[in-house]
Amino acid sequence: MLLSFTTFLLVSHAAIAKANNAPQALRSDVKVRNIMYTLAASPSVRIAKDPRNNQLYYLKRNGEIYRVNLATSQSQLVYSRKDHQLSDTQGMAIGRDGAIYLVGNTNLTNSLTKATIVKGVVSGTGDRVWSILAETAGYPKSNTAYDHGFNGIVVGPANKYIYVNSGSRTDHGEIQSANGQFPNTREVGLTTCIFRLPANGKNIFLPNNRQILKSKGYVFAEGIRNTFDMAFAPNGDLFGAENGPDRDMPEELNWLRQGHHYGFPWRIGGADNPQQFPNYNPSKDRLLNPVFHAVKRGFYHNDPTFPKKPNRTLTEPIPNFGPHADSFRDPQDGKVKDASNLGRSLSTFTAHRSPLGLVFDTQKALSSEFQGNGFMLSWTKGGAHNVSGYGPFRDSSADLLHLKLTKIGNTNYKLSARRIVSSFQNPIDAEIIGNKIYVLEYGGSQGIWEITLPAKK
Repeated sequence: MLLSFTTFLLVSHAAIAKANNAPQALRSDVKVRNIMYTLAASPSVRIAKDPRNNQLYYLKRNGEIYRVNLATSQSQLVYSRKDHQLSDTQGMAIGRDGAIYLVGNTNLTNSLTKATIVKGVVSGTGDRVWSILAETAGYPKSNTAYDHGFNGIVVGPANKYIYVNSGSRTDHGEIQSANGQFPNTREVGLTTCIFRLPANGKNIFLPNNRQILKSKGYVFAEGIRNTFDMAFAPNGDLFGAENGPDRDMPEELNWLRQGHHYGFPWRIGGADNPQQFPNYNPSKDRLLNPVFHAVKRGFYHNDPTFPKKPNRTLTEPIPNFGPHADSFRDPQDGKVKDASNLGRSLSTFTAHRSPLGLVFDTQKALSSEFQGNGFMLSWTKGGAHNVSGYGPFRDSSADLLHLKLTKIGNTNYKLSARRIVSSFQNPIDAEIIGNKIYVLEYGGSQGIWEITLPAKK
């Protein structure tokens, strides 16, 4: 039900602008406008439109959902935990019938968690009635920064299925026993998958057993480390932006297809994870940066019991031919290089960018240069001269990329990436309406920014 009160976020743009560096358009035909700031005790995590009327909503981590008035730059609290019963939400999507889907994670104990997907269906009065679409069994946490949980969600174009990401509980497939509570445990049945569930489902139970999940047709794709965001292209193909590990390996954009395995933890960023090999010596690994947590904690080590690679074809990431977001550290000499400057591609993006906020011009509303193309955010700020610190090296990141994708038969895609807006504060999600992209920030004062691109003439 609608809350019996309304809350408006009325913020002085002038006052907060002093504390925020506004994003900068990198082309004269791209315009940037601040809509509002959403700073509150709980951070903003998702932004989505109702396809029926292009009404914009954003989600807070604590489960609050706000409706945005673009004309007045105000937002109204419309739903909260009292309505849908979730208090730790990381995913939101809206179907073409106006149903809102939320993804939440709940700690059952200090070391056990479960995920819940709820659905708010539009009633005859125009309000939404909430119910549980699916819920998982409890499954082991690692009690590390790598407990990614369930997060990204997208509704299929026909409104028949939802697709939900369940990220890894490890950095790169290492044992994480939660201080001995789960001996020799790496990934489990409910992790590192994209699930496909019927949009009209109710109280679906997802056990922590991969074979049972497969037998029921719920597993769409495997070998996913953490595909925090997914989006459908105009032709109906599904894409996912993949966050990489603490090793200096490229981060991925994948063409997600049913039944495919995307490599984790054996293949990451188009390369082998060296920990699977019996002669691995981390002291000679030039891609280990000592500033990262997994390296500091010794999670990269000689690992004789590392599982054998599956006896099946592993699907590789989409190659990026630049000119942007394609810096890499050479595993042979440890130097940072630019792939496109060397006449080669990268699989797919500069390490540690944390790609997310993926959208496509599905309505073909943009000018010929951008029409039908993809756009993607990157969370982590880098630096043009950074080669050894935290974050993407020699890559400013924290930006909006234009992704021009070209299909290569039925095998894969290739892309070129160009920066078109820079200097966001940890941008976390995006939505597209016509020729305008709305970017939600997690950092700073959690702004919502309107990016206007050239429209179709």
